[in-house]
Formats: sequence, structure tokens, C-alpha cells
Amino acid sequence: MNNKKLEARRRQAVKNWLEYTNNERPLIYVGAGSCGLAAGAAETIAAIEAFLKTRGLAADIVRVGCIGPCYLEPLVDIKMPGKPRISYSNVTADGVERLLEAFFVKNEIYKPHMVGHFDEEKIEGVPRFFEHPMLAPQVRIVLRNCGIIDPENIDHYLARDGYRAIEKALKMPWKEALETVKNSGLRGRGGAGFPTWRKWLFARETESDQRYLVCNADEGDPGAFMNRSLIEGDPHALLEGMLIAASTIGASKGYIYIRAEYPLAIERLRNAIAAIRGLDLLGDDILGSGFSFDITIKEGAGAFVCGEETALMASIEGKRGMPRTRPPFPAISGLWGKPTIINNVETLSTLPNIFRNGAEWYAGYGTETSKGTKTFSLVGKVRRTGLIEIPLGTSLRSVIFDIGGGMVKEFKAVQTGGPSGGCLGKEFLDTPIDYENLAAAGSIMGSGGLIVIDKDTCIVDTAKYFLSFTQSESCGKCVPCRVGTRHLVDILKNICMGKGEMSDIGKLEKLCAAIKGGSLCGLGQTAPNPVLTSLKYFREEFLAHIVNKRCPAAVCRDLIVYRIIKEKCTGCQRCVQVCPTGAITGPRSEVHNLDESKCIKCRSCYEICRFDAIAGDAIIIES
Repeated sequence: MNNKKLEARRRQAVKNWLEYTNNERPLIYVGAGSCGLAAGAAETIAAIEAFLKTRGLAADIVRVGCIGPCYLEPLVDIKMPGKPRISYSNVTADGVERLLEAFFVKNEIYKPHMVGHFDEEKIEGVPRFFEHPMLAPQVRIVLRNCGIIDPENIDHYLARDGYRAIEKALKMPWKEALETVKNSGLRGRGGAGFPTWRKWLFARETESDQRYLVCNADEGDPGAFMNRSLIEGDPHALLEGMLIAASTIGASKGYIYIRAEYPLAIERLRNAIAAIRGLDLLGDDILGSGFSFDITIKEGAGAFVCGEETALMASIEGKRGMPRTRPPFPAISGLWGKPTIINNVETLSTLPNIFRNGAEWYAGYGTETSKGTKTFSLVGKVRRTGLIEIPLGTSLRSVIFDIGGGMVKEFKAVQTGGPSGGCLGKEFLDTPIDYENLAAAGSIMGSGGLIVIDKDTCIVDTAKYFLSFTQSESCGKCVPCRVGTRHLVDILKNICMGKGEMSDIGKLEKLCAAIKGGSLCGLGQTAPNPVLTSLKYFREEFLAHIVNKRCPAAVCRDLIVYRIIKEKCTGCQRCVQVCPTGAITGPRSEVHNLDESKCIKCRSCYEICRFDAIAGDAIIIES
């Protein structure tokens, strides 16, 4: 293969990387993924630039992707010449001057907000960043570059063995490449967990003059951001994975289907595609191998149903995004009737690691049937929220309490798999996270959303929320999903309003069975999961709403009235400050009063009180 151009660029990239990491000029790294920017990273960067300009100082500012602990953003790392790279959390624009003054003017290490450093050796008084309790238990394979490299600089990716895997794959016969994927045990990371190699084999063995490869980046689950963060932090991993997959299945055309609500990810993908095109890694006769492939970005309008592969293909073809019956499956007859492989971002981005390090190496992580690692977005009522990557088989307890740092209030449940998943309570904390165990519990892994719920969360209200989302996102093509989900939502609304009846339990269960059995696509077939698992594991909470007309979590507004417990109130005025209607009054250090006629039951006072002095009492509802 003719790869002289790529090799020359890589040699220069490695040289630049070594000079860059063993720097003579100061380096300032800023987390500039969506989470960092939402926390104020753009303002932080502007403040850094202003400080350097005002003081006449020279330093390189490196914009990196999300490294994981989103709750610490904006993250800023300082690497002075000959010194370790030290990380600081929550560095807003007004804190920049104090931080940089310590390093650039006083020549000392700034202590406040210090998280740790990146060097291999222990630095006295400064813990290693990767020993941070959220990061220490993780195994970073697909996230290996996120937060480390500039995602818009291809030289950074090349210097860390980027595009070596595709060189290796192109030298293999397709059957050998397929065997590598098979031996790795890689299963689809989009949720279904179907063996990746088997799907590829169907497409490769189907006679056709054209095959397509589609990356599904239509990440629609509430609270999920794994794929977005991966693209924003390491877009070349996805592109290299697509090249490997396309060369193995014999595809000459690829699409990245990504929702338009991901503008930063789209921008970085376009930048990365342009960069590899300049190195002859896209187009005709890639690296002189005879393999030709090109990629088009297709922006979706944000329809949740377009995460379903047949609806996604309809959208690419310019039609309304609606599912169709299967078979035929896309691997046999997909885009424009041609064999089409659809894999999600994480599945494809994992491939370079497998081909670079070997199938056996990757299969060494995970369980017997669920190999490798999986990324998750850890959100909800957990102390440490963010993006994580763990070996499959890790327990829910380890993720929530070791990586996530536990909770402020008592654990109640964790919702896995987003709106298509289920609510699992305390009895499942020691359940290994893998495809089989989550399915056995009545939930799914999905694309990787983990929403942690505490005792102040109403399970009935949570089920209603997810069903309302699914119902509004239903394409309406089939009756079980279109009509059935609406009836489910109506029943749950009545229960939350204190209008539920005992017969509603049976109605919910029958409706769920009908929707699961009769819906056309995966959206409808899995929509009842939040209700079924909630009914199975938290039935007493449903009964409290129906029989006692009471919401144990004090969430459902029609079933509660708030009052101040005089014996516990210290008069701290925190509730007075957050009350939007002035319903709470009282001078500092004296017991406050709550006017029920002004209370809109927004729950702000209940959540902010540190002394449990706000109570949510049941309203007596006449039957």
C-alpha cells in the first residue's frame, strides 16, 4: 500500500507531540466539550486570553473534549515547562486571574480547586488526576483520547497511533478482519447487543453492486450524551472505525446520521473529514489498497423514532422517518434496497482499539457473553455526574456509589436504558451491568443512560414522564403504539392526580402487554418497560397513590400540601429566598410561616431546606 504521505505526516505529528508534551512554552488545557461550554468554558477561555495579553505572557491554549467528570466543569489544566499537568475544577472566568497569577507571576502551585495531575510519577502534595475517585475504577478504551487531545488537530490523533488500525485492516482479507471482530466479542452498543460480526457477515455475503455503512449518532434518550461527547472529544476514532467497518463489509458509501441539535459534534466531524480527505484516507483507492469509500453527514431533525434503523434509513432517503416491517433486515435490504450496516458511534469508535491491540486483548475485559467496555452517562441524584467507561459486568452498586460517589439522600432506584428501559430498585444494586442481566430484570442497557433516583423521586411520576416522552415521539404509524401509549399516559396522570382506581393496575398491565406484542418497531415494543418494572418493583407506591391518595415522595402536586415543621425550622431564610410567590415569610432566626393560598407547590423550599423543616403532607381526597 502507498502510505508515504500518511507516514510522513505521522512522523512529523509524533515529533510535534513530543515537543508539545515536553513543552518549553506553558500549556493551558480547557475542557471545551458541550458540558464545559455550558458551564462557561468559552468565557473562561476569553478570560485566559485577556490575562495573557494584558501581562504580555506567551502560552498555548488547548481546547480538549470532555474527560468525564462533567460536574467539575469548566476544567482547566496548567502545564508549566518541566512541571506536571495539573487539573483544576470549576474554573469560571472570575477565577482565572487568581489561578494564572499563581503560576505565571508567583511561580507557585495554586491550591484551591485542584483536582490532581496527569504525570505517571507521584508529585508530593498533588494527587494524580486519574486517581480521582470517579476516574480510578474506569477502564478507558474508547474514551482514551477524550480530554487528552485537541479533537480539531489530526496530528494529535496521529501521534497517538491514529489510523494505524485501518492500515492493519486493509492488509487483511475481509474474512480475517471479520474474524477479528468476532473474536473480540464486540456487540452492538446501540442497545440491542446483536453480535457485530454476524450483522456484517449478512451484508458481505449478500450479492450487490453497492453496500452502505451508516453511523447512527441520533442519540435521543433524555439524559444521554455518550455519543455526542465521544464525537466532540475524538471524532477521528469514529472515522477510523467507519473505514475499518466499510472495508470489511465492502461498502463504498457511508453516512453519519446525527441530530442537528449537536452543532459542536457536527462541526468537529466536518473538520475531521476534511483533514483525512487531505491525507487520502477518503475517496478512491485509499492508501493504494483498491478500497474506495466516502462519508456524508446527514443531519436529522431530532425525531426520537429516527434512532430506529428503518426510520433512520427512510430519513436518509428523504422520506418521513417512519419504521417499516422487518424482514427484510437492513443488512440484506436497506438504503435504496441495498445491503446496509447500521452501527452506533460507540460500536464503530471501538474498532480501532480492537485492530490496533488485538481481539484477545479486548475480549479480556467484560464477561463471558458481554465483552469489552461500555460508556454511560451517569446523571440524576448522584454526587458525581458525567461520562464514564467501565468493563461490562461491573455492578450497579460500584457505578453509583464508587464512581458516582453515592447520593445526598437515600437511594431508591436507577433507570437504565432511557425511556425504553426500566426502573430497578435496591435489590438490583449488585446486578452486573451486561445485556443478559439487565434484560432478566426487565430493563435494557440501551445506548448507556443511567439515571439515579433518590427517595424524593416519585416512581409513578417518573413512569409518567418517560411514557409521555415516548408517546409524544411516536410516529403514529401503528395503532398499539399510537393509541396504547396515550391511554397509558392518561391512566398514569389520573393516578398522580389522586383519581386512580384499583382496576387501573390491571389496565396498565394489559395495555403494556398489548403494546409490547403489537407494536411495529422497537420504540413501541419497549415503551412499556418503565411502567412494567415500576409496577413490578414499586407496586406499593402505586397503591399509595390509588388507595391512600398519597404521594410518598411528596412530588405529585394534587396529592400534597406543604407546611413548615416549627420544631425544626431555624429561620435560616433559605426557603424565603427561593420561594417564587412570597408564600414563605418570617425574620431571620425565627420560625417562618407558609401561606398555603400563595403556595404553587413548586417544591423549591422542600429541596433547599437543610433541616428537614418542610413537610409534604397528603391531602385528604373524598372518593
